[in-house]
Order: sequence, then structure tokens, then C-alpha cells
Amino acid sequence: MTGPLAGLSVIDVGTRISAPFCAGLLGEQGAEVIKVEQPGAGDFMREIGPFVESGDGPYSLFWAVEGRGRRSVTIDLRQPTGQDLFRRLAATADVVCENFRPGTLERWSIGPADLDPRLVVVRISVFGQDGPSSARPGLDRLGIGYGGLLHITGYPDRPPVRPGVTVSDYLTGTFAAHAAVSALYRRDAGPGGGTGEGAVIDACLYGAVLRILEWTVAGYDRLGVVREREGNRLATSAPLDNYPTADGRHVCIVAGSDANYHRLCRAMGRPDLAEDPRFDRLADRAERADEINGIVAAWTSERTAAEVERVCVDHDVPVATAFTAADISADPHMAARGDLVAVDDPVIGPVRQQAPFPRFVGQPVPVPDGAPRLGAHTRQVLSERLHLDDDALDALAADGVIGC
Repeated sequence: MTGPLAGLSVIDVGTRISAPFCAGLLGEQGAEVIKVEQPGAGDFMREIGPFVESGDGPYSLFWAVEGRGRRSVTIDLRQPTGQDLFRRLAATADVVCENFRPGTLERWSIGPADLDPRLVVVRISVFGQDGPSSARPGLDRLGIGYGGLLHITGYPDRPPVRPGVTVSDYLTGTFAAHAAVSALYRRDAGPGGGTGEGAVIDACLYGAVLRILEWTVAGYDRLGVVREREGNRLATSAPLDNYPTADGRHVCIVAGSDANYHRLCRAMGRPDLAEDPRFDRLADRAERADEINGIVAAWTSERTAAEVERVCVDHDVPVATAFTAADISADPHMAARGDLVAVDDPVIGPVRQQAPFPRFVGQPVPVPDGAPRLGAHTRQVLSERLHLDDDALDALAADGVIGC
């Protein structure tokens, strides 16, 4: 792939989602990404379903998406020879992304202090690299729990509900990629032509979630308000909800402002509601949210989602149907914008999936390479980067240091 980061090299030594996603985002902007995996096993994402049958056996579609756009090199980092290989390989790169438990890379003698000082090292963990909880294990669910998002997600009369995707992993990977680009700018092109020095980025899962909590902390600090779950509504705005439709779908209508509320009244054929003193101001509608939302729900329930959306769009009311994967795949707007691409996977062939995001205006939508087979590029990369010949590579393979 080409892009603004073409010429940069990233080592992805992470597993699961957060660090590999960070590396993948850099790759989608043009950087070369080399994934270092354990011989024989590889990234755990290769073992997570759903699976599709292939000539190689069950194949993870999760891996097909999150493993794309990189080359796979197998090195046993638990062996001193493998650790030396990694240090040498990292010295040829610009960025290293990892998400092991804090202290793991140091035990393997491949922590930031052991690597080239020009490297930007992205370190992702659940609780951060320091502090009393830093050594605790964990995954995405702990990030949204400890970061405060889980408590405010769901309905007030039910237990908290996790978001539908691994939010803290993806958020942290995104924030970390942004920080990595900033560090590269400072190193190479900042004031005075750059410092020439790398950086260590400490990105924790709960921290990314904490950063997007809106007014939650400030509200507690100044008002003593502990934010609670509100379901699909907001206590300060109405009408606003995910409304049921006659065909079993749901449409989200956001009509809290006076202007949007009046447009919705016209869309529903109820101009009388715009003049009803019970719903005159936003504060009035918020106070009578059950009543006004009930009126809107009764209207949507008599129509299909497509009908509701069409009428709302005609009256300039903010609306969207809750899309399924089937809807996304068939949507003409997404097709026109190139939001889905067919990635040529080396195991199962073309797989339709999300395109790189965001995009640069005036440039074609890039299509990543498919997720690599485990160790598919070990010999190629070590030969190109470290100038190892076949005899040296054969000896490393015989010792189990590399997987081929």
C-alpha cells in the first residue's frame, strides 16, 4: 500500500487486538508492517471465530480482518537467540507495537532500554506501565469497566451491558497510532529538523475509555452527580430514542432541538404537537420524555423502517435505521463511497470487509493485502533486513528459533 507513511517500518509484536490494530492503522497509511509471532502458535486471533472452512482447515474471519496488511515472521522470543534476532530486526524499523503484560519484554531483554533509541515503542496494557495495578492481567472488558464506560451503558433497571465490539482495544489502538505519528514527527521533522530521538508511548485500555467519558468526571467533581445508565435516551433531550417499526426494525430519531422537533411534527402529520404547550421547550419535552417518545413510537410502529426514514429525510429530520451487516453490504451510499473492499486473503480468497479509514480526498481507497499465513515471510524478511543466508536460516529453524 502507498500513503503518507510510505517508507516507515512498523514491528507488530502484539497479540489479539489493541497493539496489532495500532500497527494496522499505521500500515493503512502506507507503513510496512512486520508481525512477529510465536512459532507454531502465532497470534491468538488466529484461533478466534467465526470460522470458515478452507483447504487449511477452519479459518478465522476475525483474523482475516485484523491480521490484514502485514507480513508474518515467526521468532521464539523466549530464546536468547530469538531475542537477539528481534533486537536486530527492530533496529531496522521505526515503530514497535506491543501489548504484553508490563515487564514481559524486559524479562526477554527486548524492552525499550534494550532497543535502538530511535525507535518509537508503543506499549499497550490494561492498567498502564506503572502504578499499583499495572501488573494485573486483563482484556478489553476490564478496560471499559475500570474506565467507567460499562457502568453507564445499558438500561437503568438492568445490569450494565458491554458495547457490541471490543471498544477499549480499538480506542486504545487508535489513540496510540495518533501518538506514534506525533512521536515520529518530533523525531524526524519537528522544530530544527527533528530530535532524532524515539519515544515510549504508555497507552492503557482504561485510559482510552476514560478520555471519552464526556462530562462524567467533571459532573461528579463539581456537582456530586454519579452518572447512571439511561438506555437509549438522554435525560436532557426528547424526543430521542431507537423507535420500533412495523417490520421489526428500529430507527434512531434525534429531534431534541426545537427546529428538529418541529420538523418531526410535520413529518408525522402532527403540526398540533408543535403548538402543544406541554412540549413547547426542550426542558418541557425532556420532563415529559415518556409521553413524547411514546407518541413518536406509536407513529413509527405503524410504518416500516424504510418508510420512517424516507419521511424523516424528506423533512430534514436526523434519522438512521439500526443497520445489520446485511444492510451495510447492500447500502448504495457505502458502495458509492467505497466503504467496503474485497481483500484477497491467501487462504480463502477475496473477503469483503471494512475499507481503511479515514481516507485522503482525491486518492483511491487503498486495499490491504490479506492476512498472512503464520510465518509466511520469515525467510524473506530476515534475509532482506538482516542479510541472513539460507544456511543461517536453516540453522535457526533447526534450533526452533524461527518457524520455518
